[in-house]
Amino acid sequence: MYRKMMKIRKFEQRVSELFAQGMVPGFVHLYVGEEATAVGVCENLKDTDYITSTHRGHGHLIAKGGELKYMMAELFGRKTGYCKGKGGSMHIADAKIGILGANGIVGAGLPISVGSGLSARMRGTDQVTVRFFGDGASNQGTFHEAMNMASIWRLPVIFVCENNLYGISMRQDRHQAIADISDRAQAYGFPGITVDGNDVLAVYEAAHEAVKRAREGAGPTLIECKTYRWRGHFEGDPTTYRAKEELEEWMAKDPILRFARYLEENGYASRKELEEIERSVESEVQQAIDFAEKSELPDEADAVTDVYSDLVEEGRAR
Repeated sequence: MYRKMMKIRKFEQRVSELFAQGMVPGFVHLYVGEEATAVGVCENLKDTDYITSTHRGHGHLIAKGGELKYMMAELFGRKTGYCKGKGGSMHIADAKIGILGANGIVGAGLPISVGSGLSARMRGTDQVTVRFFGDGASNQGTFHEAMNMASIWRLPVIFVCENNLYGISMRQDRHQAIADISDRAQAYGFPGITVDGNDVLAVYEAAHEAVKRAREGAGPTLIECKTYRWRGHFEGDPTTYRAKEELEEWMAKDPILRFARYLEENGYASRKELEEIERSVESEVQQAIDFAEKSELPDEADAVTDVYSDLVEEGRAR
């Protein structure tokens, strides 16, 4: 878990630098500061389980097992990327390991997760689906529709709200009258729990119970992880809507440093071992950048491929 958290941190920090240098097109929304949530949840999942992600999805993809070089190539818009360079930062998917896709539309992954959960139920598998979303998405109609349908059908879906206090620039206490989004689960008849989203072990334990319930056919769970994004909503966001002191307060709760202290104090790892992990991860991220830079851009002729299914394209060719 420490290695995965470090992968997310180092990947995102380099993406921030590359974006500032003009090497990454489009928009990027970074996950720095929220690493414990994605890792704590995904550590409970199998490759055959599913996740749906958000515009701030790099951390989810890495935590679920995404390969850095294909992710970086996708951000660079290269043919070797997960979506052949056509998805960019906000739309990476890898169905082979259950990543059903990041999504730039707020709340759009919620009904997708219900469809995935229904599919598992109809096929008789023990697969579960995790839906990551932010506090802003919890005000969308898709949130309530998804929660209601998952509840009625007792679907194996875990709704994970990453409450980083801001929906773009709107602070949670300005757009909701409740303090804990997990309270909303009560209206749909299934458990809701709020945990410290910067404590990877607390997140892991909450997700472990939710995944167990889902696999046993007991239905969905809503987990709210209280966390914080260190960067702006997007790279280039001046973040004039939050105080410097607030950011400093949350940075002092760095989930990676907290977990490092836990590992050292309990004899699970030495400082030297943790530093070696950090160096190893930095090397892996650099290799991903090198891979992306050497990869080719898509051909112009590829602009209309992967838009329709092969069946439709064959019909159009006739």
